[in-house]
Amino acid sequence: MKHVFITGINGLLGTNLCHELLAKGYYVTGLVRNKNSYKGNTHENLSLIEGQLFDDFSSLFKKIDVVIHVAAVTDQGLLNYYDYWSINCNATKQLFNTAIICSVKQFIFVSTANTLGYGSLKELGNEKSEVSSLFRQSYYAKSKIEAEKYLIRNKHKIKTIIVNPTFMLGAYDSKPSSGKIILMGWNKKVIFYPPGGKNFVHVKDVATGIINAINKGVSGEKYLLANKNLSYKEFYEELNYVANQNPIMIEIPKKILVLLGFLGNLLRKLRVKSDLSLTNMKILCIENYFSNKKSIQHLDMKYQPIESAVNDAIDYFQNERNNKKH
Repeated sequence: MKHVFITGINGLLGTNLCHELLAKGYYVTGLVRNKNSYKGNTHENLSLIEGQLFDDFSSLFKKIDVVIHVAAVTDQGLLNYYDYWSINCNATKQLFNTAIICSVKQFIFVSTANTLGYGSLKELGNEKSEVSSLFRQSYYAKSKIEAEKYLIRNKHKIKTIIVNPTFMLGAYDSKPSSGKIILMGWNKKVIFYPPGGKNFVHVKDVATGIINAINKGVSGEKYLLANKNLSYKEFYEELNYVANQNPIMIEIPKKILVLLGFLGNLLRKLRVKSDLSLTNMKILCIENYFSNKKSIQHLDMKYQPIESAVNDAIDYFQNERNNKKH
């Protein structure tokens, strides 16, 4: 059975991916900074190693069949492009080249749907859509684009597959990361939501998509792992249904978000770290929608209802709260 190396194994996707791989009989080695940070299940076929992305993995990679690079800097508040490029691009290059030198069979890069052009409900974005000027201004997306281009240029050296997940939800979001969108609305009497929308996907489906890509993916190809396109209002209506709650729903006017964006830009010029920026606020106002046709046709994907992802996330957050109380 194949031996897989995963970076970012203690994150939302990394933990779920690890569980799915182990369930299918793979041997998994996961990279963590601290073994105590891993919240997933233990298993006889799982090994955790402590280290950094820029460590020398050449001796380890000689025993590895597939490298799956999940780890990334996603913090929207960093001030310098280098802080994103260093991990999202430069570390990717080093891992990729080490895999080539050590004759690893496959390298799978977990990128983001934000490197592709988004669309509306009438015309969904896909793997061939050109990224918009709006996302070219995002340091996070820009660093991922640079990494993708490098990998595609060198795909002849090793089987190279890029997966582009949309907004992932589910259990084991220990930071939390994308699950913040649930925490902003769960058990709240009033929910404020922006006017735009995005594509949501169960993190377990993304894990399955990556595993299917190992066996069915074509080198040099990109695969959107996406499911349901929802406005933010529709998303919170889904959350309300799953959580059996009935809060007051208030849409935040676009003008207010733009003003907050200008304020964020001013703070950044003063070297104050802030998630607010004009780019980030504009993104909240667009229909950031995508198609999953390619993954269904080429990776045999079958996507779960988003309600399941929301329910899994809520159950996880509830269990975490209960554990902290005890």
